[in-house]
Formats: sequence, C-alpha cells, structure tokens
Amino acid sequence: MDAVTLEMVRLLSRRSGLARRIGEAKRGIGAPVDDAAREASLRSKVAAACAGEGEAAMASRLLNFLINESVQVQSDAAPAAATSHTAIFQEAKRLEEEGHDIVHMEVGEPDSAPPEHAAAALAAACAAGHTKYGTAPGIAELRDAAAEIESAHGTPLTRENVIVTMGARFAIYLAIESLLSPGDELVVIEPAWPAYAQCAMRAGVKVTRVRTTLESKWEPDISEIESAITPNTKMIAINYPNNPTGKVLPARRQREIIDVAARRSLYVLSDEIYAPYSLVEWHSALESGHDRTIVTQSLSKSHAMTGFRVGYAVAPPREAQRMARLQSLCLTCVPTPVQHAALAALRAEPPGAARETLERLRGLAPMAAEAGLEFDGPDGAMYVFGRLPRGLDGGEVALECLRRGLAIAPGAGFGGYGPFVRLSACREAPVLARGMDILNSVLSGGGP
Repeated sequence: MDAVTLEMVRLLSRRSGLARRIGEAKRGIGAPVDDAAREASLRSKVAAACAGEGEAAMASRLLNFLINESVQVQSDAAPAAATSHTAIFQEAKRLEEEGHDIVHMEVGEPDSAPPEHAAAALAAACAAGHTKYGTAPGIAELRDAAAEIESAHGTPLTRENVIVTMGARFAIYLAIESLLSPGDELVVIEPAWPAYAQCAMRAGVKVTRVRTTLESKWEPDISEIESAITPNTKMIAINYPNNPTGKVLPARRQREIIDVAARRSLYVLSDEIYAPYSLVEWHSALESGHDRTIVTQSLSKSHAMTGFRVGYAVAPPREAQRMARLQSLCLTCVPTPVQHAALAALRAEPPGAARETLERLRGLAPMAAEAGLEFDGPDGAMYVFGRLPRGLDGGEVALECLRRGLAIAPGAGFGGYGPFVRLSACREAPVLARGMDILNSVLSGGGP
C-alpha cells in the first residue's frame, strides 16, 4: 500500500509539472485554460479503462480533482492580468490613494448612504451591550424577519430555514463547501459572477459551464443544461436578475431549469441579491417548491449596506445546520451589532437605492449604445454588459480606461467573454456621463 501511494504521489507531481508546461504553451498561443473538448476526450478514456460501475464512479471523481488541479496550476502560473472586476477595483483604489480621480463603474455598489435607522440600530446595539459572541446561525429575531420576507414567495419558512451570513458571497461559499464534496460537480450558467466557480474550485468541486450568448439574449438552452449533468453533478447555480447581463429569465424557462434539478435530485443555488432591481416580472426559485433550493440574499444591494457585510441564506433546516456548523468553524458568527442593524433595515421600508439605480440604468443604456457597445437591454440588476466594437479586448480596454480615470469590468472575468465589458450604473448621471466620455475617447482612439 505504501509503495502504491508513493508512486501515486510521484505521478501527481509529474502531472502537475506537465500541466504547468501546457499552461505556458496555451499562453503562448492565446488559448484559454479550460478546454471542454479535451476534458471530454480524457473522460471517455478514463471510463473505458474502468472495469466496473463503482470503479468508474471513483475514477470520475478523481479525474474531476485532477482537472481542477490542472486548471489551478495553469491559472496560478499565468502572469497577473486585469481579467476581473476585483483586480480593476483594487488597482483603482490604489490609484485613488495616490491622488488620482477615478470614476467607478466597475463594481455594483449603490452610492446612497445606508438607512439611518440601520446605522442608529448599530450604535444602539453597542450601547446596549449586544457585543458578545452570538450563535452561528444568527440572532433569532433577524432569522424570523428573513423567514417572513422569503415566505412571501409561497414556501412557508421558519427561523430554522435561515442562516445569517457575512454577505451573500459567504453564503455561497458555505453552501458549496458544506453541501458538496471534492470530485462533485457544479453547473454554472455563464456569464456569471466569478465567485460561484472560484468557491467551487477551492472546495475541489468541478465546475461545468453552460455558456449563453448575446445572440440568444443570454437565455440558456435546457438541452445543454441536461447534457452538462453527470452522475457526479450535485448542484446548479442560477442568478437572476443576472450579474453581469441584467437578464431576468422568463418564469417558464426558470421553472424548466429547476424541474431538471428536481428530477435529478440536485441542489439549486439561487443567488437573488438583485431581486429588488428588476424592470420586468421576476420570480424567486422558492416559488417552485423544490425541496433542495438554497437562496442567498444580501443587504449590500437592497439596502446599500455593502460595508456592513451582512446577508442570509434560506435552505432546508438540515442544510442550514450544516452551513451554520461551517460558519462557526470559520468565523464563529456574524458580528452581533451588525445583525441588529440588519434587523432594523429589514423591519423598515426599503430605501430608494434600487429605484434610483434602475433609473440610472435606463440612462446608461443609450449612452452605451452610442459608444458602440452591442448588448441586450438589461431586465434589471445594475449593469450593461456589452460587446466592444471591432473585436477589441475587454481587458486591454479596461486597462486603458483606468489609465485615463475610468474603472470598468472586463468581460473575461465572467466566464471568458473577452470582447465584453461590464458597466455599472451606480453613480449619479453626471458621473456616468463623464465615465462614458472616457470610454468613448478610448474606443475612438483619441488621446487622454
């Protein structure tokens, strides 16, 4: 047994070295790290080499792990590049620290102040001594309030269905890390917020990508989703209104996706943080009644409380408990004073951040079209996701814009949409106009 284990370790080391060399070769010819056709070919060879069904299942999970490792090695070896909105954001902040004036259109951060009652509740909680450790799932009153809000979608919920989290991002991490195992597979519909794939890969979960296109108005094909599902698939991630496209799926199509998940006993991870930001009819995944649905929410978008870092997840009680145990391990609990601020926010009338941002989005769309971007009019969220003219690269355009004082998000970070950029509408109209002037100058080849 020792000899076999040591031989496997030596082979893994050799494989990692080969993966690094392949990554260097791909960069040399401009090829992407992911190669679905190559993966499919290798998967067929592995299946053919297995003697029985049990052996094939184990080999398939091991192959998922090896593919993830190869992708990680090749990605880590790549030179730093502005391929994500977070990379652009960090560089923009650094430039601001040096005294540069930057127009921020790269992040979805409402520029309105948090609700006054939330800030007052934060101070009151500290004054009242609510500054001690809390329970991992969150304070009961906040969980009750969240359960009441989400029960409006037709599925009766209690506090046992709710876990308070450090924003929706951590809720997504908890769901993937606690409910899936290394070698399992997660289906992600792209373009997509990169956190789904990043959290999965860090957990050893294989990401299967279903790409949508501008030409199809960003609507996924059900047959492609079904084809992406294997015996190792355990979860499908959906996000509507969508980041980055602003797409809201027709109720019929969303129900078809959830029905596919229900027939295969898959989890549906529905990121619904942009629910207040919809220009058309929107439906929560909770309306389906599928008993393996996990919904994530955040007060960052709905209440302009980005810096508070508070949100919640809705899940079946057993899954919520598993997520809470992992949260307890990672950070004990969400800070108690912040939870009291969130409770005050949920109990009051929502602020006008969504209404204001959607109005700005309506104004941004014609400016984006005038600049030459090709896009499908967003149904909601706070972004225009547009294809650049003349085959320009989104990363290169984003870097040039940043040099001139505008931060925008390259499309590559949302699933390999290199010729695209994402523009955020979270600034006042004059600021957006100034940013679009910079973008127009870059796209026209004008000087600084």
